[in-house]
Amino acid sequence: MSIKESDNFKNSGDYIQSLDRGLQVIQAFSQQDRSLTVSGVAKKTGLSRPTARRILLTLEHLGFAESENNAYSLTARTLSLGYAYLSSNNTWSLAHPFMREFVAKTEESCSISILDGTDVLYVARVSTKRIMSINLDVGSRLPAYATSMGHVLLAYLEEDELEKYMDAINFEQYTSKTITDKEQLRQVLAEVRERGWGGVDQQFEEGLRSIAVPLRNETGKVIAAINCSAHAGRTSKEMLREEFLPILKESAEKINQAIAATNTANLL
Repeated sequence: MSIKESDNFKNSGDYIQSLDRGLQVIQAFSQQDRSLTVSGVAKKTGLSRPTARRILLTLEHLGFAESENNAYSLTARTLSLGYAYLSSNNTWSLAHPFMREFVAKTEESCSISILDGTDVLYVARVSTKRIMSINLDVGSRLPAYATSMGHVLLAYLEEDELEKYMDAINFEQYTSKTITDKEQLRQVLAEVRERGWGGVDQQFEEGLRSIAVPLRNETGKVIAAINCSAHAGRTSKEMLREEFLPILKESAEKINQAIAATNTANLL
């Protein structure tokens, strides 16, 4: 759906504003904000305090939230929302054998993410046994402009969608290497699209490097990105590019073929 179509739909009689607001409230909670007051939710969502209160009370009644000392937090029942997506979309389960194969060859972590708003959203991950300071799992979100998978996903957006992203982005300086300039980001994205892969060196976290390539469906459309992340102290940029990138591309191609075969079979 294009930006214009999306705006038109919001003004149509089919658009359910209360559902929109309810989902905004659920997404206001995060690892940093596990517990929020009514005022906190209102501030994060831009909703009025009475509206935020009614939604939180409804979520509590339905078992998706709980309250203590005037603060609300989500319950484990909200996991059912994410599980509904994962169980109805077996694309990522198809990818797991190839991701495990990649990790076995490289001894580095492998993840798949999609673009969700201004973030990348992790939908599959196979971790290495080595300990890293950053804790990531399915459902984790990171800023797209500071990650290799984000660069890949942004690079293949249609121009109007990229403009929408650029208008919504709010740069934050995570490290001294973080890109915080729109024009610099545009240049990086153009290079990613030209060469077919993305890489970042300690842009989101000191000591963390990663490379990523696109995943495509049977029509060639980019639907996700797959990456390899490694500690800078043990893995150089040259090692990532020369040794791990060919293996990552091979894994991506195997996943692409599995996706295409499954989707084609579903049409028969």
